[in-house]
Amino acid sequence: MKIIILGAGQVGASVAENLASEANDITLVDTSPDSLGVLRDRLEVRTVCGNAASPSVLREAGANDADLLIAVTQSDQTNLCACRIAKVIFNLPTRIARLRSTDYVDYPELLDETNFAVDFSICPEQVVTDYIKRLIAFPEALQVLEFAGGVLSLICVCAFEGGPLVGHPLKALKFHLPNVEVRIAAIYRNGVPIIPQGDTIIVPGDEVFCLAASVHIRQVMRELRRSDKPMRRIMIAGGGNIGFRLARSIEADYHVKILEARQERAELLASQLSRALVLRGDSTDEKLLEAEGIDETDLFVALTNDEEDNIMSALVAKRMGARRTLALINRKSYVDLVQGGPIDIAISPAHTSIGTLLAHVRRGDVVAVHSLRRGAAEALEIIAHGSRKDSKVVGRPIEEIPFPKGATIGAIVREVKREDGRVLRREVIMPHHDTVIEENDHVIVFCTHKNLVRKVEKVFQVGFHFL
Repeated sequence: MKIIILGAGQVGASVAENLASEANDITLVDTSPDSLGVLRDRLEVRTVCGNAASPSVLREAGANDADLLIAVTQSDQTNLCACRIAKVIFNLPTRIARLRSTDYVDYPELLDETNFAVDFSICPEQVVTDYIKRLIAFPEALQVLEFAGGVLSLICVCAFEGGPLVGHPLKALKFHLPNVEVRIAAIYRNGVPIIPQGDTIIVPGDEVFCLAASVHIRQVMRELRRSDKPMRRIMIAGGGNIGFRLARSIEADYHVKILEARQERAELLASQLSRALVLRGDSTDEKLLEAEGIDETDLFVALTNDEEDNIMSALVAKRMGARRTLALINRKSYVDLVQGGPIDIAISPAHTSIGTLLAHVRRGDVVAVHSLRRGAAEALEIIAHGSRKDSKVVGRPIEEIPFPKGATIGAIVREVKREDGRVLRREVIMPHHDTVIEENDHVIVFCTHKNLVRKVEKVFQVGFHFL
């Protein structure tokens, strides 16, 4: 695909990195020549320096024959104008815009073809907020992802000494959970992927990815590690977009304190939050943390715009007694360095939100894409189309499907319909080698390396005469 990406910030750079590795023709547009120069040297992409909402700049970027425009600058107005210009002047087929303001959600008609002409809108801040909320609900987990509208969940946990399944082969799982369909999708041991087999033994420290129906996921987690007590007291460092969204969405269910260094921002937060306690101060101030009961805090969440401050405040909070710490970190090298030590969970906002974008870019009918292990692996939800005659997937048992090594089918979500065609329920199937995939099945594919994604997409493509 020929893709134009507007904005060379964290989100734009992450999108470019993911798509450039899949042999797409990428052009990056930004007003900063320094940012463009770094990405041009690292990713070997074409760059254009200029205003992303300017018709002449878009023409120079190749909008005349581009397939996709991804507008992810820091400005909602720039992104909206760029989409409108791309539609009206260049008739660019698909336009995606990043929108940080929540106002546009209340007025979706502004994004239709007669107005700003946005095909898909994304809000990375909201994606990260929802992601953190799921981690709060499952305090034992390192990652919590949902598929098929929440019917199926993928949970990553670190196996601990004393877990019922730790030290035993995976085939023993069916005896521990006889009435629950569960699949161990992958295991990472010391950062190296292990393809799960029946005789594979889980050892303490393994990162284990489990797929199960969402209603059963807590039972599955108990087999891998001891249950943590529920979260009650949460302290948020940073009252920016993500910190405010998180505090507002959880303040009714938890005791929330939010630390903000800026006086004006702290006053705004206090006026818009009903139950959360807003404190003005530095999140690395030990006296402030001690006075506010950091030793009784269940979760300390560092969400400022400065990743070094996030790392330091999370380290200080952990040393002073916070039960669990989470830090927002932009640099992938930092994430890999700190997670699993005093900082329990490190989140890269770009990698967390990238899946929402990639789902609209992937070939075939890809419903969801989730980045795993800080971008090293991916999980895809793909709808199977066609028939045995024109598809390599539909009507065939899994053992006949030519998947590349390192890609496995973790689960299938199938619609059970009534005679009149209405959907009665959606059932989760944990497939075996002889399971036959049917048309319109939602297939969850786990790729141990993101380089496998293009090969998996090709497997799901149907013949031309089907289209």
